[in-house]
Amino acid sequence: MVRDYVKKHVLILGAGFAGLELAARLSDSLADAVSVTLLDKNDSFHFGFSKLDVLLGRRTKHDVLMRYGDISKEGVEFRQESVTTIDPENRRVTTDKDSYEADVLVVALGAEYDLAATPGFEEGGFEYYSLAGAERLREALGEFDSGTIMIGVLGHPFKCPPAPFEGAFLLHDRFVQRGIRDSVKIRMTFPMAAPVSVTKEVSQMFVRALDERGIEYAPQQRVARLDVGERKAELASGESVPYDLFIGIPVHRVPEVVASSGLAVDGWVAVDHANLATRFPDVYALGDVAGLPTAKAGVFAEAAARVVAQDIAARLGGGEPPPPYEGAGNCYVEFGGGLVGKVEANFLGGPQPTARLIEPSSELAVEKKAFEATRKERWFAS
Repeated sequence: MVRDYVKKHVLILGAGFAGLELAARLSDSLADAVSVTLLDKNDSFHFGFSKLDVLLGRRTKHDVLMRYGDISKEGVEFRQESVTTIDPENRRVTTDKDSYEADVLVVALGAEYDLAATPGFEEGGFEYYSLAGAERLREALGEFDSGTIMIGVLGHPFKCPPAPFEGAFLLHDRFVQRGIRDSVKIRMTFPMAAPVSVTKEVSQMFVRALDERGIEYAPQQRVARLDVGERKAELASGESVPYDLFIGIPVHRVPEVVASSGLAVDGWVAVDHANLATRFPDVYALGDVAGLPTAKAGVFAEAAARVVAQDIAARLGGGEPPPPYEGAGNCYVEFGGGLVGKVEANFLGGPQPTARLIEPSSELAVEKKAFEATRKERWFAS
């Protein structure tokens, strides 16, 4: 392959929140000093919350996709390729189409879903954490008019902690609109002690919202397997719970190419909490793939990318390192009825994590749409 050897080569694996924000930041501040190659196996990006729009039929898959071919940032080249090997010690990467050597390697390949980790889930369950899954579940819900829907968080950590509860709130709304809510029971199980473990106050708001909607919930309960024939969810505690339609939040894991690279420790990539650097020189890991005591969500990946961009600039220019990554960000949460709340969290910026929930409002729904529009313009426009 041919590239500019005068500039430092930054190779970014993964074009999610972290990869897109880092590429944009480097283009803005270091276009004269670095050339950026951005790799992703997919041809397009979509926001995580857009899967709820697809699930509910508010938008189509075509509506929510943003094509990587539309990226127009100085010094950034996107290539649609699947990463096959990562050699972090030598910063070498091979793909299904090419091979690369990097001066700076950034691993931002995200977390993948391990449906097979929960026996019976692939055969008899539904999920909405992927666009294909959201489309499949949308079709099933159109035919569902009575019975028990069970929503189970199958492992921890998982992407976007509010999303399972958003799903429950929005399903409640949908069944109310269809006039069949009294014929549908919605149950939730989750392995955590509370919906949002950062603060008791925020968790209580989620619990209150579940109660108000008549949604049953069982904390510290994990579905270990599905008996598809009998339509029973077998819990790790030994109890069996009947269901008519099962919706699961799949077990998450690092991509196999990351697991086999030697980067992952205890399941996730160990990084310096201050600057997201790994134990390998000039190799960073950020976003959902990183083993940090923060929520796995796009806004935290985006914030981490800002720190990494500043750290790369400081190292190349011999300047002072940036302030430590604080793990701070705001997550929007749909409560139904056109109302959106916002959780403001900071995991690493103080002696202990903090979070607060801004009460749901229609104004925050408008703010959420603006957030999507500004990110799209920032990442894909020149």
